[in-house]
Amino acid sequence: MIAPYPLRKIEAILSKEGFKTWVVSPEHISQVLKREGAYVVGVSTHDPLGIEPVSLKLSMIFGGGETWTAKFFRELIEKLSNLKKFISFKILVGGPGAWQLINDSRYDSIDVIFIGEAERTLPRIIEKIISGDEIPRVIRGETPSIEEIPPIINPARLGEVQITRGCPRGCWFCSVTPETFRSFPLEIIKREIEINLKHGIRRVEFLTDDLLLYGSEKLRVNHDALVKLFTETMRMGAEGIWFPHISAAPVRESPKTIKAISEIAGYNRDRVVSPVVGLETGSVKILKKYMRAKVYPWRPEEWRDMIIDATIIMNDNYIYPCYTMTIGYPEETDQDVEESIKLVESIIDHGFKAWIFPLPLVPIATTRIRDYPLPTIERLPSRYWDLLYISWRYNLRITRELIPNLTAGVKSRLVKKIISHMIDKVFSSIEWIFKELKETKGLRSLEFSTINLDNISGLIRSIYWLIKISFRRT
Repeated sequence: MIAPYPLRKIEAILSKEGFKTWVVSPEHISQVLKREGAYVVGVSTHDPLGIEPVSLKLSMIFGGGETWTAKFFRELIEKLSNLKKFISFKILVGGPGAWQLINDSRYDSIDVIFIGEAERTLPRIIEKIISGDEIPRVIRGETPSIEEIPPIINPARLGEVQITRGCPRGCWFCSVTPETFRSFPLEIIKREIEINLKHGIRRVEFLTDDLLLYGSEKLRVNHDALVKLFTETMRMGAEGIWFPHISAAPVRESPKTIKAISEIAGYNRDRVVSPVVGLETGSVKILKKYMRAKVYPWRPEEWRDMIIDATIIMNDNYIYPCYTMTIGYPEETDQDVEESIKLVESIIDHGFKAWIFPLPLVPIATTRIRDYPLPTIERLPSRYWDLLYISWRYNLRITRELIPNLTAGVKSRLVKKIISHMIDKVFSSIEWIFKELKETKGLRSLEFSTINLDNISGLIRSIYWLIKISFRRT
């Protein structure tokens, strides 16, 4: 079975401590429990209540209601709750979305909510559960040293391999702990790559909160460490290297590093990478208060120029950023959003290959803004909807332009034609939706709440899989 990396990490942690473990997909959990039994069933979740930024934004746009992530989580917990009537075990929920459950009373069948890193604390908690000891419902994991984090022992989905953990920038809205940044030794990374290669997974996905932090000290790029990391990975027989996150500031600081890793990984017009990059805001006021270190080693007043320079560098090396923005701070005014719009318009005027996603600010329970209220249509600045429309109109245009690149690996002309046609038709409808939201300042979304997407799930899945085919070689 090919499982998500976090589950493989938990498997490695518990196996190292002598526990017998199984990694099981939700659809097979009943059979395994009835056959093997268990003291603990651990569930890794990213978004159990549907309130992480992307889910919340889409839910808000379409009138609210339960997201699919929340629906699937609810169904899994209901299944486990029913199984507990016949089989004695405890339900432990962890993962990056576990914070959502801390103050939620709907899931009383969950015995333990585990927050944070698992290496030091989780084995002790499992031991206490097996011994029948009383434990608090909410457990916070202690921070392990790099030596205490074992490599995975079975293959991870998408060839995922963690190269850093934590981030020292300390943005208020981010749950990544700034005090505990660590880079993994190259030999450990190579051991995990080898595990994936042995199981036929030749792509490598570097898990990191910022690629250019690898091997760094005091937020300065370590060019040699990154070049060695990419070089050694490709020498092992990887067919390509991808990564989920990168920051704009170190890109501008070290363009030679971006050029080097692009050449080593073989990025070109038919093989691009599209990491998430924090664009966040165009407001210097908001930047200074909530994310001052994001612009380091430059000043907040240089943010716009730094973004433009970094985007040029990335585009020149076939890196097409997915820029995310955080909108809805308590003191954020329409003037602050106007400055964000100007920043986005600068990106558009340059004709960069980039996507821009303005997201509502979500007060994650493990961040410095945990006491802020959840965003609503009424709380968002009215200019948010203008920013949303401008950004999405550009996103749709860029995606249309890049269809030939994104489908470069698809051999069938018919499939290419179908993909192009469906994207064009779907995107035309999406553009209309965002225009309506702009003109009504979000109120049009309330009329979408009666739409039942389950009735057209086959169509949506077809679109998803056709688009996935087009991304196969990107």
